[in-house]
Amino acid sequence: MKFFIDTANLSQIREAQDLGVLDGVTTNPSLMAKEGITGQANILKHYVDICSIATGDVSAEVIGTEYKDIIAEGEHLASLHKQIVVKVPMIKDGVKAIRYFTDKGIRTNCTLVFSAGQALLAAKAGATYVSPFLGRLDDISFDGMELIHQIVHIYRNYGYSTQVLAASIRNPLHIVKCAEAGADVATCPLSAILDLLKHPLTDIGLAKFLADAKKTQEVSAK
Repeated sequence: MKFFIDTANLSQIREAQDLGVLDGVTTNPSLMAKEGITGQANILKHYVDICSIATGDVSAEVIGTEYKDIIAEGEHLASLHKQIVVKVPMIKDGVKAIRYFTDKGIRTNCTLVFSAGQALLAAKAGATYVSPFLGRLDDISFDGMELIHQIVHIYRNYGYSTQVLAASIRNPLHIVKCAEAGADVATCPLSAILDLLKHPLTDIGLAKFLADAKKTQEVSAK
């Protein structure tokens, strides 16, 4: 399973890249605003800055909701850098745009997906990635992980090449469950990835190893 980091923070992207496990980046207008990136020119430059750090795909989101606007925006975003994947919302004009982009060889990420039916439409239109938001479903008492299972199962039934990019991941357990379900990608905050490193028995074991090593060194010094 690929690991993407869901952020616009360049320091966090560098840290994830340096860790050696980063496969790509997803971001959106909300994450840009969180980092104080405003104005279209600054946002476009920031996407390029992200591409200069990360070595994998970088999802850049359109803000238009009408077909012609999505097309114009998406083509411009795709021209910024070869790593850019155009992030398109799951709406009628979005699905139409995904088909257009697919036919033009422009890669896409269909976002804001909350049902298997929506995911099926995205795959039919040729989306490169589909982003089901499992955490937001959990927030309203639906089983977000079940949706991941459904989409993976449907795609395997029919051999769709669209990759399941599990989004709105809140914790390391989500990541592990997505891997068990067969998701192609998990996109999450850096904190969730770093939390995968943690286990109390690892800490206890390391402390014991270090203590024993210290004793050995003290004996050798005598």
